[in-house]
Amino acid sequence: MKIFLKKTLMAPEGPFDLSIDVEVRDGECVSLFGRSGCGKTSILRMIAGLQAPQEGLVKADGEVWFDSSAGINLPPQKRAAGFVFQEYSLFPNMTVEENLKFALRRGEEAVRVQEYLGLVGLKGLERRYPSKLSGGQKQRVALARALLRHPKVLLLDEPLSALDVQTRWRLQDEVLRLYEKTGITMILVSHDPFEVMKLSGRVFMLEAGRIVKSGGPQDVFCGSEWEVFFQSAKNGPRAVRGF
Repeated sequence: MKIFLKKTLMAPEGPFDLSIDVEVRDGECVSLFGRSGCGKTSILRMIAGLQAPQEGLVKADGEVWFDSSAGINLPPQKRAAGFVFQEYSLFPNMTVEENLKFALRRGEEAVRVQEYLGLVGLKGLERRYPSKLSGGQKQRVALARALLRHPKVLLLDEPLSALDVQTRWRLQDEVLRLYEKTGITMILVSHDPFEVMKLSGRVFMLEAGRIVKSGGPQDVFCGSEWEVFFQSAKNGPRAVRGF
């Protein structure tokens, strides 16, 4: 996947110019890490077609989704991207099963809904409405719905940050299990270094729209300041890659 994006964004401190040029390999899980307001979510939205860059190129598996020089800008529904938002974005008037069926393509067998309910551990909750689900269950529905779209890339915008700590750790395990089982390409936005280390093979650290550091989690989270952080959080997640 080729991602080249340029856009002027607004932060509380004023405008800044986002500019990134990266490639993501098939089946890779990468993280965009940085402070709030550095452009992480805007990058996901531009990949998904929910926001247009001023200049750039987004190409996935040989298919061009956006190319400013050629005047190409596919709408979100024509981009094979699954998007999992922080706030779940489920239809409140639909059951779990109906929320998932909404993601099916025309003519697809509804049996796939049962398959994905099993994949995310929600069998038996098909008839429940979102108001009757826990935060973790809602996020599992959102994950299943995104995967049902046959995405070439799964975009995760701080999907677990609204959950309590214990639930977040459990869902991190679920996301890692789904990633390993499906082999899907994932791009994760997070400000949680434990989460990034646990789920990512590669990290892009952003500041004011620019990548200031990249590499494996152990390479990015190195130095005395990070050693102090991890030592002070000894009760955090244990199943962190290489930690």
